Amino acid sequence: MKTLLKVVGGVVLLVIALIACAVTWLAVRKPASRPASAEKIEATPERLARGRYLVEHVSDCLGCHSDHVTRFGFPVKPGTEGVGGYLFDKNIGFPGVVAAQNITCDAEFGLGKWSDGEIIRAFREGIDRHGDALFPMMPYEEMRTMSDDDAKAVVTYLRTLKPVHKGVPAKHIDFPVNLFVKFSPKPVDGVVTAPDPHDGVAYGKYLAIIGGCHECHTPHDDKNALIADKPFAGGWEMKGPWGPQLHGEPDARRGNLYVARDAGAQHRHALDRLRRHDRERPRRDLRLSEDTEADREQGRVVPGREVGFICVTSAFICG
Repeated sequence: MKTLLKVVGGVVLLVIALIACAVTWLAVRKPASRPASAEKIEATPERLARGRYLVEHVSDCLGCHSDHVTRFGFPVKPGTEGVGGYLFDKNIGFPGVVAAQNITCDAEFGLGKWSDGEIIRAFREGIDRHGDALFPMMPYEEMRTMSDDDAKAVVTYLRTLKPVHKGVPAKHIDFPVNLFVKFSPKPVDGVVTAPDPHDGVAYGKYLAIIGGCHECHTPHDDKNALIADKPFAGGWEMKGPWGPQLHGEPDARRGNLYVARDAGAQHRHALDRLRRHDRERPRRDLRLSEDTEADREQGRVVPGREVGFICVTSAFICG
């Protein structure tokens, strides 16, 4: 009997030791990554305009990385563009606390000391400048499909954000999620290109993914992973005016798209114009004309910009 107890005790101790070793290995393990590019991105007017379009209208980076005015549409509060601070915590079912980071050019709290390559690696591959994993609330699993040219355009625009000397709450992720999150980042291998803009369905899919449509409007399982066979079916429950169903019967799709876009004032204006210009504007019109400062200040949207985005994404979703 004593021999049996010794054997069982030895097995238990061995299992405990193995678990301790595994936890220690996970704790010190760095996520999969590659060195950040050393390229210094050339800032051209065309690249800046494209970056502004992507950051402000498609991927909506400032939606999380800015403060907001508490009124319909939750517009970005002027002067807070890129300061970060939006909290993901246990109040919304998050396993810990993660704040959207300061992405202005501030040297201490923002991206002032980051290289261009480190910024691209962060939002496409989920690796910060110290080689640590970012929590996938930063949608790098979707952003990894962003083309090299568009990624460079995003960096070009971010470099124009005025530095704001403001920190955000420290990150804390509960055990054991803090260990498993290290498996989320994946290096981007090779050149990444965007589909031909004249292919409405393929290009619409591209925009729908880097714009977050696929992420928010696809249901998640109990581990917060996307349910792959239910794209755009809705059902991901979040506290806020977002997440309605985009996929359904043919007669309902157009209505669902209107409901989804009614979450913000700019999208509402864009959809009103889409309805008025439906017969005049081809469904694959991809003109991304620049809106004027007056348009931005008054909340107006130039049809060539927002309607073009909605046309190609709806062509992918509803086609």
